[in-house]
Amino acid sequence: MSNAAPPRKAPDQPWRTEGTPDEPTGRSGGRRVRPRWWGLLLTAAIVFLLAYVGLTYLGTGDEPTISYTEFSKQVDDDNVSKIYSKGDAIQGQLKNARDNPEGSGDYTKFRTQRPAFADDDLWQNLSSHDVTVTARPVVQERSLLSNVLISLVPIVILVVAWILVARRMAGGGAGRMLGRRAPPKPVELRPGTQRTTFADVAGIDEVKGELDDVVDFLEHPDAYRRMGAKMPRGVLLAGSPGTGKTLLARAVAGEAGVPFFSASASEFIEMIVGVGASRVRELFAEARKVAPSIIFIDEIDTIGRVRGGGASVSGHDEREQTLNQILTEMDGFSGSEGVVVIAATNRADILDPALTRPGRFDRVVNVSPPDRGGREAILRIHTRGIPLAEDVDLTRLARTTPGMTGADLANLANEAALLAVKRKQEQVTASDLSEALEKVQLGAERTLVMPEEDRRRTAYHESGHALLGMLQPGADPVRKITIVPRGRALGVTMSTPEVERYAHSEEYLRGRIIGALGGMVAEEVVYGVVTTGAENDLEQVTNISRAMVARWGMSERVGRLSALPSDAQQAYGLAAAPHTLDVIDHEMRRIVDECYEEALRKLRDHRGQLDALAQALLENETLEEVDAYRIAGISRLSKDTDA
Repeated sequence: MSNAAPPRKAPDQPWRTEGTPDEPTGRSGGRRVRPRWWGLLLTAAIVFLLAYVGLTYLGTGDEPTISYTEFSKQVDDDNVSKIYSKGDAIQGQLKNARDNPEGSGDYTKFRTQRPAFADDDLWQNLSSHDVTVTARPVVQERSLLSNVLISLVPIVILVVAWILVARRMAGGGAGRMLGRRAPPKPVELRPGTQRTTFADVAGIDEVKGELDDVVDFLEHPDAYRRMGAKMPRGVLLAGSPGTGKTLLARAVAGEAGVPFFSASASEFIEMIVGVGASRVRELFAEARKVAPSIIFIDEIDTIGRVRGGGASVSGHDEREQTLNQILTEMDGFSGSEGVVVIAATNRADILDPALTRPGRFDRVVNVSPPDRGGREAILRIHTRGIPLAEDVDLTRLARTTPGMTGADLANLANEAALLAVKRKQEQVTASDLSEALEKVQLGAERTLVMPEEDRRRTAYHESGHALLGMLQPGADPVRKITIVPRGRALGVTMSTPEVERYAHSEEYLRGRIIGALGGMVAEEVVYGVVTTGAENDLEQVTNISRAMVARWGMSERVGRLSALPSDAQQAYGLAAAPHTLDVIDHEMRRIVDECYEEALRKLRDHRGQLDALAQALLENETLEEVDAYRIAGISRLSKDTDA
């Protein structure tokens, strides 16, 4: 089964690895630059000398030096308590503080120097005034050892700061002044775990077929070299989120048995210019050491956008520098033979052309959501470790989940298992899967107490959607109707197709519009008013009708042209002439009005069935597919035949 990649070895390593040896062999990854320790030693020596000199010569205390005349005067005034003499240097302490005539402030301890020519009887004078002559200095000074030890404190702080800064910044341009660190060692896959292979991937067989060539090349490179064939430099996986792009990349590496390096493109970008490019160089260097290997870069559109869209303040954008480094590494100038780069994006249309040209990303593989068979296979993979009850039919579940990706289906299976645990069940039942599907698609139930009139109006609203879906030829079958509030909706009608639809006819799209208008029409038929409950329905109607007129050529007046391309819809009004926009608006209104009149006619003709569905909803709150068709008096067999 699928296993997550091991954690990073160091926080400044912006990639994860699996399947790599403990210690890479060879030095193909480039020369290792050792840190410049001589600079650290020189700085430490200078700091030590400055600290020692300061402590020895500047840290002698704040005792003032007085004149010998002032000292003699204090002895005569009987104000000296004790002194200490070493040669002609004298230290002493007064009994009472005195003003310093040669300085500012009072003093108690002092220093003075006895002149060599003095012939006064100092000892007798001191004895007569009871001055104690001590054997220890009055002013205590630090020893040489103390000064040396205290001087080492800044050195220790400097070394610690040096190491911390070097570790954090060695990966980027600013870290080079401290000496670039050696690239971190690859991480070994945890013991007892299995690597991801194609057996863990389902539902996208056509994509696996395109990647088989890469696997075969990685397994048998010599056979291709003898024929003169070159390994593809890069494979770009483009598709919607959750379709399994990352899983595919890991499966290719696991199937071929080669090391796998994975990173997100955003992890290369930092505030400091040059960090991203440096990390890209290190990543490719590590991959070349254990070549053949695979590098996977997720969300490459973060750094791979078309260049030239805007200049940074410095004129040298960090994102573009990182992209340029990736282009250089893939171009082969740095000897990246044996390294295949697989990238994933859901915005392939905004990538720089230099990335997608041959020689860089040679293959662009579109990863689409799985079809019905693929969804069934994916469900079987994600329920391998889940005990299922006998009433669970994964084939039927796959039929009711069109458009869901592999990630959606994995979440569906997990939500069902969580529900079973909450209910203290031993197995996951069909009811658990059904409720999990509702939660995933519609949102969690809300404990909302509605007035009876609003509840009845909601029942008619949802019955209108459901009945028109049952009556309209070619419409998707109704799977469930509920008036239990979920998410932002007060009620929901679920309709999903029996088979995958890859092209939609005008009749089918009109049926979608009629079904979406069913709630509003039902409220008008029964109550004669329209409420705000149709907001989401009108959004769907607007999007479908605009696409029919402006993109799919389903209007005679607009003609067979794409007046509003898909990516210009958000800038509606900028992609066509004003007259064309007026025609588009007119045609949209015409289509919607025709559909509204048809929906109104059908619900008035089948008012009895509408009342029956609404009454059943008020009693049961939720109607499954079989019950809904039975109450409406419509046969599913005839419905399928009409479809």
